Amino acid sequence: MGQEPRTLPPSPNWYCARCSDAVPGGLFGFAARTSVFLVRVGPGAGAIPGTPPFRVIGELVGHTERVSGFTFSHHPGQYNLCATSSDDGTVKIWDVETKAVVTEHALHQHTISALHWSPRVKDLIVSGDEKGVVFCYWLNRNDSQHLFIEPRTIFCLTCSPHHEDLVAIGYKDGIVVIIDISKKGEVIHRLRGHDDEIHSIAWCPLPGEDCLSINQEENSEPELPNGKVIAQTPVTKGCYLATGSKDQTIRIWSCSRGRGVMTLKLPFLKRRGGVDPTIKERLWLTLHWPKDQPTQLVSSCFGGELLLWDLTQSWRRKYTLFSASAEGQNHSRIVFNLCPLQTEDDKQLLLSTSMDRDVKCWDMATLECCWTLPSLGGFAYSLAFSPVDTGCLAIGVGDGMIRVWNTISIKNNYDVKNFWQGVKSKVTALCWHPTKEGCLAFGTDDGKVGLYDTYSNKPPQISSTYHKKTVYSLAWGPPIPSLSLGGEGDRPSLTLYSCGGEGLVLQHNPWKLNGEAFDINKLIRDTNSIKYKLPVHTEISWKADGKIMALGNEDGSIEIFQIPNLKLICTIQQHHKLVNTISWHHEHGSQPELSYLMASGSNNAVIYVHNLKAVIESNPESPVTITEPYRTLSGHTAKITSLAWSPHHDGRLVSASYDGTAQVWDALQEEPLCNFRGHRGRLLCVAWSPLDPDCIYSGADDFCVYKWLVSMQEHSRPPQGKKSIELEKKRLSQPKPKPKKKKKLTSRVSVKQELYDGNEEESIRESVGPVENGSVSDQEGEEEAREPELPCGVASVVSREPVICPPVSLGLEKPRVIVNNKVTLLKKEPPKDKPEALVIKKRKARSMLPLSTSLDHRSKEELHQDCLVLATAKHFKELNEDVSADLEERFHLGLFTDRATLYRMMEVEGKGHLENGHPELYHQLMLWKGDLKGVLQTAVERGELTDNLVAMAPVAGYHVWLWAVEAFAKQLCFQDQYVKAASHLLSIHKVYEAVELLKSHHFYREAIAVAKARLRPEDPILKDLYLSWGAILEKDGHYAVAAKCYLGAASAYDAAKVLAKKGDAASLKTAAELASIVGEDELSASLALRCAQELLLARNWVGAQEALQLHGSLQGQRLVFCLLELLSKHREERQLSEGESSPSSYNTWSTGIAGPLPERVTAVWRSAFSLDTPEQYQAALQQLQTIKYPSATNNTPFKQLLLHICHDLTLAVLSQQVASWDKAVEALLRAVVRSYDSGNFTVMQEVHSAFLPEGCDHLRDKLGVHQSPATPAFKSLEAFFIYGRLYEFWWSLSRPCPESSVWVRAAHRRTTSVEQSQRLDDASSEETDPQAPQPEPSKPPGLDMRLTEESKRMLNTCKELFSEKHASFQNSQRTVAEVQETLAEMIRRHQKSQFCKSTANGPDKNDPEQEAEQPLSSPQSLGKEEKNEPLSLPELTKRLTEANERIAKFPESVKTWPFPDVLECCLVLLHIGSQCPGSVTQEMQQQAQELLQKYGGTKVYQRHCQTFCT
Repeated sequence: MGQEPRTLPPSPNWYCARCSDAVPGGLFGFAARTSVFLVRVGPGAGAIPGTPPFRVIGELVGHTERVSGFTFSHHPGQYNLCATSSDDGTVKIWDVETKAVVTEHALHQHTISALHWSPRVKDLIVSGDEKGVVFCYWLNRNDSQHLFIEPRTIFCLTCSPHHEDLVAIGYKDGIVVIIDISKKGEVIHRLRGHDDEIHSIAWCPLPGEDCLSINQEENSEPELPNGKVIAQTPVTKGCYLATGSKDQTIRIWSCSRGRGVMTLKLPFLKRRGGVDPTIKERLWLTLHWPKDQPTQLVSSCFGGELLLWDLTQSWRRKYTLFSASAEGQNHSRIVFNLCPLQTEDDKQLLLSTSMDRDVKCWDMATLECCWTLPSLGGFAYSLAFSPVDTGCLAIGVGDGMIRVWNTISIKNNYDVKNFWQGVKSKVTALCWHPTKEGCLAFGTDDGKVGLYDTYSNKPPQISSTYHKKTVYSLAWGPPIPSLSLGGEGDRPSLTLYSCGGEGLVLQHNPWKLNGEAFDINKLIRDTNSIKYKLPVHTEISWKADGKIMALGNEDGSIEIFQIPNLKLICTIQQHHKLVNTISWHHEHGSQPELSYLMASGSNNAVIYVHNLKAVIESNPESPVTITEPYRTLSGHTAKITSLAWSPHHDGRLVSASYDGTAQVWDALQEEPLCNFRGHRGRLLCVAWSPLDPDCIYSGADDFCVYKWLVSMQEHSRPPQGKKSIELEKKRLSQPKPKPKKKKKLTSRVSVKQELYDGNEEESIRESVGPVENGSVSDQEGEEEAREPELPCGVASVVSREPVICPPVSLGLEKPRVIVNNKVTLLKKEPPKDKPEALVIKKRKARSMLPLSTSLDHRSKEELHQDCLVLATAKHFKELNEDVSADLEERFHLGLFTDRATLYRMMEVEGKGHLENGHPELYHQLMLWKGDLKGVLQTAVERGELTDNLVAMAPVAGYHVWLWAVEAFAKQLCFQDQYVKAASHLLSIHKVYEAVELLKSHHFYREAIAVAKARLRPEDPILKDLYLSWGAILEKDGHYAVAAKCYLGAASAYDAAKVLAKKGDAASLKTAAELASIVGEDELSASLALRCAQELLLARNWVGAQEALQLHGSLQGQRLVFCLLELLSKHREERQLSEGESSPSSYNTWSTGIAGPLPERVTAVWRSAFSLDTPEQYQAALQQLQTIKYPSATNNTPFKQLLLHICHDLTLAVLSQQVASWDKAVEALLRAVVRSYDSGNFTVMQEVHSAFLPEGCDHLRDKLGVHQSPATPAFKSLEAFFIYGRLYEFWWSLSRPCPESSVWVRAAHRRTTSVEQSQRLDDASSEETDPQAPQPEPSKPPGLDMRLTEESKRMLNTCKELFSEKHASFQNSQRTVAEVQETLAEMIRRHQKSQFCKSTANGPDKNDPEQEAEQPLSSPQSLGKEEKNEPLSLPELTKRLTEANERIAKFPESVKTWPFPDVLECCLVLLHIGSQCPGSVTQEMQQQAQELLQKYGGTKVYQRHCQTFCT
């Protein structure tokens, strides 16, 4: 496996005539989205021996839109220069060595479609655009020339390699012209013959026309001037030109004659599996004329094959197929670009880019494919390593394909298989089956869940149950009881769980995917008898042992459930925004208890790690709420999208974030270790290599997957401030979204959904593209041809708003024009020539019978004739045919004859009204006839009902009226008048239908008003309305109104939760008050505490106390906050407040009280909190004892540390008040140890000075003479007190100036010893180098070294620190830590060697290299290793067992209560003795040396022991 970084790049851009190029020496570049990726090919690529010789070496970043053209300078000496053109309107010239822009121009006004660097003129770059404008740009003199040859769309252009002024241009309509740029673009030849787009132009590499023996174009008659055949003379000047067109032909043209001499028609090749009918239609015909073989021409073909044509036999079509022998080596889709490359070892290669998203390299000598570089056409959403097939990495991509990358293949670095069948949508989630080979579950953005067998070619099985929205995550877990899985016997051992954007988690039976999936919310409700609304789930994760399931929710909570019935055992209220990712620690570390660690990331930038050992093992009756994390990892500046624990280390985590970086953490020490900044977009997924501890893979919305090495990163933490702004700029140079003229959607999308569907309009073609072979018809393909291939870029990370792009339809539809019914009514508007004010005359009403009236205003003769016809009709009963015909023609006479004729007249008049757009007049005429029902029927059919007509409907009967009102309501809905439609439904008592109509069109306010007015109060519809509206308001961030909805639905719990969602102090306070009013005490208390903690960060002490007052159960917390306030005030008075300059609003009682701190505290408790009686103290004590905080680390934030210390100090003071001295001592010790663990010496000394001003003697008296249970704790407390005094004394020896607390802290941090990190459960992390536990103070000149009596007394008390049993215990702990570290290192080495063996085909040249790369770097090698003798496994195991046995024998008192590092104290005393001779008694020095000799065997202390003990 290669120990080098790798890149899976974005796909080369489609439908560009020249967007890849290569230069001799082995540098290849291709345009992908808005940048150009560079690939080094050949021996210089530095690839691992045995693997294909190429490597992606960088990217040219700078364009803001799709790059449409790319060309190198092919002049020796300037192969490092290249040019790009882009849809952003610029042409940029680059230096590939520095990857920087040399210069640029923005001369084009229209989209640039063609670009070429002249092979004859060193500094000439020619470009053409879609409107036919050509610009010649001379780089060295920064000069340009504008040429406008034809008003047609340029598709490609190529400069002549033989004549510096000739350029050939191909147009969209099939015309080819050759121009002379020295003569202002004069057209030398216009070559007609093609009748469709020109895709490629290639000049013959040899000048002159004798390289091909061609006289005439086949099929064409020789010219016959005057009927005589003229013999052709061989032409010496001129040159041949080849063009490839969409019309499926290649034509060779003679430049001397300006006409075609050969036409090659593309063959239809029989492909295995038959030809897809659409493949013939879609074609891109690109050409390459090899330099050293002028009689041969390479072209692309219909399905992605490459052909080598033999031009010597022009009379018959002769070609050779590339890679004819090896099936499956060819491209599977059309090829866009071909470029030749000569490597340093003079191999002639050809590189091709294709719609199948592969870049292939061909050997021109053999026509075989040498290697393939796969690429991605969409966001890399998901990464998953197979637990069975080691090294198999599945990648879920937004281009509708799953990639499976065999990362350990020795012969091929990019051994990637594509799976597209049955996917047809962005792949947003992946999960391998834990035990079954090749079984891969996938989820897509349209809610589909499926199972692939990656070992077969079968299409995937698809679950019949779809999610309504994007699938966020998948997990395999044990089956939980549900109806769909049947009895015990026929159950799979593992089922598939999927979590979707609508908030549901479904359980799918992998044996019966066509059966219905089970919504696990049903079981959660039944088991835990939950009445309130369940939260919207956004993440699911099973613990490795399959017994515990964690669900992350949209409100930021995480719920922990236990199998089999999903009993809720605890809720973690930590994140307050949508949870994106949850990851459980692996089970195979050196410390099994670490498998209870669970890391989680949300739309907030902070990662929390929780230790759930205690909760899971205690199996509580009712669910516990956790509000304190075990560890907090802060540093990212945007949301967290993915987390992965290292399988090789204990407690090492990698996180991916929208801030554009991936971060490796030592989670146990809360320490950032390394930061990867290679991506140019927001990271979406990350995975740790299962084989190499130094290697991580990450994917992002920049269409890239990077493999990177932890050890090679130069940064250790995410960028803050300016750096993050630079990264921001880097990301903003990504493509911008094109503004779409679409109606704005009303509801905003939840942010996790945004991650999937908002910000990725990958190329429009991309969704059309290789979702499936040949899925686009010709006409669509043509439309694709010039569509920008870009994704609609990445919304700026600054705004953090969900971005809603209109969905991209599969297959480009023509825009549909919807003609609204209303349009017809608007046709006849009065002409607006005169201002309204002048039209004072009233408009005459329109005539009801205009046609009859007009017929009565005809000439006199006609009117006379009317009279005669009428007389005949009236007089004779039997009418002859002539008279009947006359009556028919003169329909207006119906007014004077019988009713039937009148009806006919009305019919004619009515038709006239309709034709003129006056349906209302037609309706009135019909009413006159008395045909009301007919009027209504016609109006309904034509969608022309009016209020008037509906008002008259009752005349025709009750049922007709009901039918008319319903029809009118439907019509109003079509016209978007939903509220009016609902009112009409109410008029016929259809209340439920009216409410449903309003609800379905999001008129919730109106729907609720109607329902409340017309339905019974207990009707479930009402509750449903409140809940639906509440959910939508909540999604849109209108939390207060949503809370009112939940209150309306009598769901007060949800109302309080939604109010708290915003997370600011005011919202939390209101939510707490609300919860308190409705009797949700537990929720009220947790919200009030959160509110107080928010206010605490802003140093608003008054507000914090007010918030805690809301709930009686927080009385204890009020005391803690009170003590913290007094301590902060005390610190401020002593100017120690850590440089916090923010103003604080203190309570009035915090001022004006004098005396020692503990007395001030009790005085305030009495006056402000009326705490007097022992019973009250006892109650407060019990309240606070139930709260447990995790131990501190070097990285614990200072404010949090102070709060935790004050919690312990409050317990101590309360215990003293109820005379429980044992508990007081233990609490004091906890506070001291907390400050010691965090490396905060100043705080430790403050605790000592405030609470133990006179030392520990008074506590000794209180504990009594008898052996109290707290004696060991007291001994530890006393030891820490002496330890603090010892250091202060030592530093005072070397310091004439007052103490600087910062220096004190820094120096103390250096002393953080191994023993300490042991207490932090972190055997494997690197110790914070206590190799030099103290900076050795030099003697300041002229300082009197005589000691005061007090100092001598103090030094004598240091004997208490020389505890033999503690020294022995600490030594055993150090041994265990070192052995575990060595074992872990050995396991890593073993895995690596096994892996090398398993992948070696024959002798593996890499082995020695890999060995050399990582020499055994165990931080603490033991004994023999000093002499470079590796320890054997049995010996290590024996040491470990012995040390563990020794630890087990120690009394509990030693194990329970921490003690200062004994050897460290010995070293400090010996230093003092050497600096100030005579200060330390001989006996004490001897004792210290003995302890060092006896227990200083571990590597940490060896050097110091040698110093003092020799």
